[in-house]
Amino acid sequence: MTRAIRIEPSILAADFVNMEAELQRIATADAVHVDVMDNHFVPNLTFGPQMVTRVQAVSPVPLDVHLMITDADRWAPGYAELGAFSVTFHAEASADPLALAAALRERGARAGIAVKPATPIDEIVAHLDAYDQILVMTIEPGFGGQSFMDDMLAKIAAVRSAIDAAGAGTWLQVDGGISTATIARAAAAGADTFVAGTSVYGAPDPAAAIAALRDAAAAA
Repeated sequence: MTRAIRIEPSILAADFVNMEAELQRIATADAVHVDVMDNHFVPNLTFGPQMVTRVQAVSPVPLDVHLMITDADRWAPGYAELGAFSVTFHAEASADPLALAAALRERGARAGIAVKPATPIDEIVAHLDAYDQILVMTIEPGFGGQSFMDDMLAKIAAVRSAIDAAGAGTWLQVDGGISTATIARAAAAGADTFVAGTSVYGAPDPAAAIAALRDAAAAA
């Protein structure tokens, strides 16, 4: 079966001073990945609601907001209310993931759930109908520019197997170390949605980098 391939550049690798121009450089992407970090759940501090609101206002592509924050049950619905296309929270930061996913959908956003490399997926794949997207982290979350963790390929394949067995339309996203050298392995394992920061924004021509990633994933 041929799966749709989606490329989402991460603005964590963009020039924050020229954010509107940086967003225009990725207009050929499927979405922009917005990493919200609170310096508690992960050891880094990035954007909050005010920045997401401004990005939402000027982005040529939809926003996929990835919340790396504590107390996701309290804060995640607010990002859906800002108009984000998709909001992904971490399983490790939610007391009731099923209720939170439902709350995001009620507010008009796609509901995504993310897992760190050491977090099991059993409970998540047991409730595939609750989630529009599952994000398997292929690095330890917190900073861009890390190397892809090949030992996550088995987890990606396990999630893909569960999605296919259930006949679900859930997107399978990977985030961390995605480049033309690694995207084929992730795609072959079953991922269909790819977050790429450095490999896009570190390239002379981000549009060409997006196209190269898309071609490499499609050929896997």
